Amino acid sequence: MFIVHDLGVAVLFCIVTMLGWGSWANTQKLAGKDRWPFELFYWDYAIGVFAFSVLFAFTLGNAGASGMPFLENLRSAQNSAIWTAIFSGVLFNISNILLVVAIDSAGMAVAFPVGVGLALVIGTVKSYVLSPQGNATLLFAGVALIVFAMIMSAVAHRHQGKAGLGDAAKRKPFRGLAFSAVAGCLMGFFYPQLLAAVSPDFSTRAIQPGLLTAYAALVLFAVGLLGSNIVVNTIFMRAGKVTYGDYFHGRARLHSLGFLGGCIWMLALSTNVIASGVAGPAISYALGQGATLVAAIWGVFIWREFVHAPKGTWTFVTLMFAGYVIGLVLIGMASL
Repeated sequence: MFIVHDLGVAVLFCIVTMLGWGSWANTQKLAGKDRWPFELFYWDYAIGVFAFSVLFAFTLGNAGASGMPFLENLRSAQNSAIWTAIFSGVLFNISNILLVVAIDSAGMAVAFPVGVGLALVIGTVKSYVLSPQGNATLLFAGVALIVFAMIMSAVAHRHQGKAGLGDAAKRKPFRGLAFSAVAGCLMGFFYPQLLAAVSPDFSTRAIQPGLLTAYAALVLFAVGLLGSNIVVNTIFMRAGKVTYGDYFHGRARLHSLGFLGGCIWMLALSTNVIASGVAGPAISYALGQGATLVAAIWGVFIWREFVHAPKGTWTFVTLMFAGYVIGLVLIGMASL
C-alpha cells in the first residue's frame, strides 16, 4: 500500500485536507441555488464518499510492497476493529448531516467556523491524549486561538441578525448556530474513533494482527456513513416532506454536484489519515481542520454571506480570520 514517510509530504497532504474539507460545501451551495433540498443532495454526497473510498482502496491501497493489500487486511481484521471503523462513519454521518442543515440555514461563513471549529478542539485534544506527538504548548495555544475565532464567528452571526441570510435562517435566526454546535460536538469524536481501528505507526511498522490499514478503515468508515444514512436521512426527508421519488426525478447536474462533494470530502479525509502516520493524529487533524478558514473565505468573499451585514459586523469577521490564521500557524509549528 502507498505510505507517506516524509514529514513535508505529510504536511502537504494535510493542506489538501484543509482545502478539500473547506471547499466541498460549495457543491451544496450550487445545488441549493436550484432549490435542490439538502436531504437529496446528501444522498449523492454519501454515495460519493463510499465510491471514492473503494477506488482509493483498490488503487493506492494495493500499491507497492509496504503494509498489507486492502482485501488481505480486511479478511484478517478482528471484528472489533471492523465495527469500530464502521461506527466512526455512523457518528460522522449524524454530525455531518446536522452541519449540512446548519449550512442551509446560516451559510458557510458561520456553520463551518462554529461546527468544524468545535470539532477541531474536541478531536485534537482527544487525538493528542491517545497519541501525544508534537509540541503540546504550540498545539494547544493554536487550539485556543481557534476557539477564539469560533466565538468571533458566533458573535458576527448574532450581530448580523437577519440581513443577507437565506429564507430558513430568516425564519429561525439561531437555528443554524444551534445545529452547528451540536454537529461540532459529535464530529469531534469520529476521527479518534476511526484511528482507534487503524494499526498504530503504520508508516514505520508492520500492521498489527487484527487491526486495519488506513485504506481498509476508510472503506469501512464509508460503509458506516452510507448505511446509517438510510435511517438518518430518511428521518430528515420525512420532516422536510421530501420523497425518494423527488430524488429520482432530479437532474443529472444536481446529482453530480452531490457526488462530487462526497468525493472531494473523502479525498480530504483519506490524505489526512495517511498523513497521520507521520505527523501524528492530533496535528494532522488540527491542520486539516484549517478547512474552517477556507470555508469562511468562500462564504465571506465568494458567496458574500455578510454583504448586507451592519458595518460593525466586519470587526468580528476580521478577528475570526486573525484567530484562525495565527492558530493554524501555531499548530503547523507544533509538528516541527
